[in-house]
Amino acid sequence: MNEDTKLIKTIYHSPCGSLYLGAVAGGLCFAKWHPIDGGEDGMNDILAAAVRELDEYFAGKRQDFDVPLCYMGGTDFQRRVWNVLKTIPYGSTISYKEESLRYGNEKAIRAVASANGCNPISIFIPCHRVIGSDGSLTGYNGGLDKKRFLLEIERG
Repeated sequence: MNEDTKLIKTIYHSPCGSLYLGAVAGGLCFAKWHPIDGGEDGMNDILAAAVRELDEYFAGKRQDFDVPLCYMGGTDFQRRVWNVLKTIPYGSTISYKEESLRYGNEKAIRAVASANGCNPISIFIPCHRVIGSDGSLTGYNGGLDKKRFLLEIERG
């Protein structure tokens, strides 16, 4: 493994819990609410940028993220769904049905929801902005308490 593909990881202590960050030289690969397997503890330029941007986000000073992202896994379908998530504006929510329509297949609601659950880069890829058609908070890998917290931050 060369320096460009070596996974470096750190823990970000957010106001709603520990977020486990992982990056390679080309971008942020993970922002998970559960520990990351593998990699080496440390800090690189990508992680430093991610930490700075998360600090700004939680302080209410950042609505969009600039840190480069790097998908290390996921199917083509999942990656396309994650790219749809990145189009949901700060402070907004959409339903799973709306997300599947934006994806291009209204009947793919369950598959889209499943892909959201596999999102490896929480917050930066805002799957927390997807809610049930009735407005209820449903499914979030970090737990509904974290989803609620993130949505409240974005609502101001």
